[in-house]
Amino acid sequence: MELIIALFFSTLRQAAPLLLTALGGLFSERSGVVNIALEGMILFGAAAAAITVNRIEVATGGLEAFWIPWVGLLVGAIVGGLVGLIHAIASIKYRADQIVSGTAINIAALGAPSIVLQVLYNNTSTSQEVNNRLPLVNLGIGEVSVLVLIAFLLVPVVWWVLFKTPWGLRLRAVGEHPEAAETMGVNVIRMRYTAVILSGMLAGIAGAYLSIGFLNQFIRAMSAGAGFIALAALIFGKWHPFGVLGATLLFGFAQALAIQLQGGDILPATIVQALPFILTMLVLAGFIGRSRPPAAVGKPYDK
Repeated sequence: MELIIALFFSTLRQAAPLLLTALGGLFSERSGVVNIALEGMILFGAAAAAITVNRIEVATGGLEAFWIPWVGLLVGAIVGGLVGLIHAIASIKYRADQIVSGTAINIAALGAPSIVLQVLYNNTSTSQEVNNRLPLVNLGIGEVSVLVLIAFLLVPVVWWVLFKTPWGLRLRAVGEHPEAAETMGVNVIRMRYTAVILSGMLAGIAGAYLSIGFLNQFIRAMSAGAGFIALAALIFGKWHPFGVLGATLLFGFAQALAIQLQGGDILPATIVQALPFILTMLVLAGFIGRSRPPAAVGKPYDK
C-alpha cells in the first residue's frame, strides 16, 4: 500500500511540470505557431525563479517569508513570457522557420544561465540553495506543492477558455483558417503573439516549480527533456486539454515508475533511466500519424 501511495504522489509531482508546459504549448500550437522552445523556456523560468529567491534572501539577510517564493514564481513566469516573445517575433514578424527559432532558444537555455551562474556563484552548473520554497498542500495521505494542484485545476479552466469563450473560438480559428478569421475581424497577428507569450509564461511557471517547488535550487539542464515530452503529450492528447492531461499523467507515471525501480534488479539501470523516453518514442511512433494538428500550425501568416 505504501508503495502505491508513493507511486501515486510521485506521478503527480512528475506530471505537474509536463502538464503546465503542455498546456502552454497547447495555446501556441492552437494559434498556428509550433513551439519546440518549451524546453528552453522551462530552463529560463527555473533559473530566473531560483536566482530571484536567492537574491532576495541574500539582500534581506536570510529572511523567510511566504511572499518570497511567489515573487520568484512571478519572475519565472515573466522571463518565460519574454522568451516566448522572442520566439513570437522571430516566427511571426520575421517569418523565421519556427523549428529553427525554437531550437536556437533551447541551445541558448543551456548556455545563458551558466553565464549568470558564473557571475553570481562562481560556477556554471548550480545556484545556491534557497530556504523559501513554494508551499506544500496536505492531501491527507501525503503532501504536494501548491503548483501541482494549480496545474491540474488549470485543465478545466483551459478547456473552458478554448471551447466556451469568444477568445478561444478566435484562437482556434486563427490556428485553422487564419485568412478566414482575418475576414471576420480577428487580428491574427495579435492572437498569435498572445498565445506564444502565454505559452512561455506557463513553461516558465513549470520551470519555477522545478527549481523552487520540487527542488530548492537551479541545476543546469534540470528540465531533463520535459519540454520535448510535453510536446509528445500534445500530439498524444490531440491538442485537447483533457487529452493532454491523460498523456502527461501517463508520462508522469513512467517517470515515477523509473524512480521507484532505480536501485532494484528488475531491469538494467540504463533501461530504467531511459523508460520515460522509450515510452515517449513509442507513443510518437504509434500516434503521430493519427493525430490531426491545427491546419495552419507551422505556417507563417502574411496579412
